[in-house]
Amino acid sequence: MLKAQIHLTLPVWIHDAVDTTRRYASDEDKVALAIELSAHNIDAGSGGPFGAAVFDGDDRIVSVGVNRVLPLTCTLAHAENMAYMLAQQRLQRARLNMDEAGNRLGHFTLATSSQPCCQCYGATIWAGIDRLLIGARSEDVMALTEFDEGPLPADWVGELNRRGIEVVRDLARAAACTVLRQYGASGGQRY
Repeated sequence: MLKAQIHLTLPVWIHDAVDTTRRYASDEDKVALAIELSAHNIDAGSGGPFGAAVFDGDDRIVSVGVNRVLPLTCTLAHAENMAYMLAQQRLQRARLNMDEAGNRLGHFTLATSSQPCCQCYGATIWAGIDRLLIGARSEDVMALTEFDEGPLPADWVGELNRRGIEVVRDLARAAACTVLRQYGASGGQRY
């Protein structure tokens, strides 16, 4: 029989790890949350060393995500994609920042513990975010772990900028690299 449904979930600890009433005013606060989620995910053994969060224009959490690839047997279950999908379901629209008629509906930011891989880069283009905040770089991910981040356009930041997505890199990069280093040194599976 063909499967006709998928079920993707975040680990149960997520509810205790995230303060949905808090305002994350600075870019650093937003990325710090993503990094905390990535560390908690590996400590709990619930996925790989990646975390992400979508914030609205009032600096409030819309959704969060952690890497769940191996636990869910789904290569699409990267932290960024999980956060995007949960935000889209919560807001009931495919593009977070606009409706089906193209009307602007707010300002959205994705904060991620590490630079999006090629898959998450593509999702970022279509998710309807306005800002992308990044901790570790892809070269950090590949140097400190066994992950292959895949190919990106040579000017991937410029391409996102041309599409109206501001990119801010290297926020808490050392802290993000600490989590990646810990994961890599432990011989963690490539989620």
